Amino acid sequence: MPRLMNIRPRGGGRILLGLVPILALLLLYAVASQARHTLNPNDKILPTFAAMAAQVNIMALHPDPQTGQIALVADTAASLRRMGIGIGLAAITTLVLGLGIGLLPLVRAGLGPLVAAIAVIPPIAVLPILFIVFGLGETSKIVLIFVGLTPFMVRDLSAHVAAIPEEQLVKAQTLGASTWVVAVRVALPQALPRLIESLRFSLGPAWVFLISAEAIASDVGLGYRIFLVRRYLAMDVIIPYVVWISLLAVALDWALATLSRGLFPWAHPKRLR
Repeated sequence: MPRLMNIRPRGGGRILLGLVPILALLLLYAVASQARHTLNPNDKILPTFAAMAAQVNIMALHPDPQTGQIALVADTAASLRRMGIGIGLAAITTLVLGLGIGLLPLVRAGLGPLVAAIAVIPPIAVLPILFIVFGLGETSKIVLIFVGLTPFMVRDLSAHVAAIPEEQLVKAQTLGASTWVVAVRVALPQALPRLIESLRFSLGPAWVFLISAEAIASDVGLGYRIFLVRRYLAMDVIIPYVVWISLLAVALDWALATLSRGLFPWAHPKRLR
């Protein structure tokens, strides 16, 4: 009899196992929502799927009378723009600092303690400072994402680069490679897959920083919309927006994973499924 740890679902069985918890959760919500609306037809805490579908139809297909924009489209575009710029700047900075700190002892001694100190500061705590310094516009929101992600990613990437086997570095130098060549030909190819992996793990915190900034000072964005309608207890808008943010996060994670597997297949060894 096979051990439980050696039983691997395949094909349709694997998909079914993944769908069962999701369908069970949806069924539980539908039952709870119906029960609350039976007792109170005006209940706003657990809106029915029909009520949420009606709000999604309004938010996604009908222009706002005041702005002339479709709310869901405008909010999504604004949030994704801020997210893209923030994580893009964080990735570039992480790559440069991660290679420098991980490969060069002088840079590690000079910048390592500073990065470690900044990494322990809660990014949300500096949000008022960012608003004061950069104003309430786009810059402060992007900087919050940048500040929130970069220190942790730099620490992770620099540790990965520092863990490159010494034999590889010695062999490259023996063959006449300069520091720049070692960085580009030896360290960089091994750092890039790790950078993408680090970005994937940082997407969750990035969304937290973005939504926090949009909730405090913004006139468009997914976080702005959620906190705008919460005063009316509009759960029929909030829940679909939360689901939409989750779907966007999953899509971004999938895109990064696909990019990493396509560019660096050697970094993703095939496992038995």
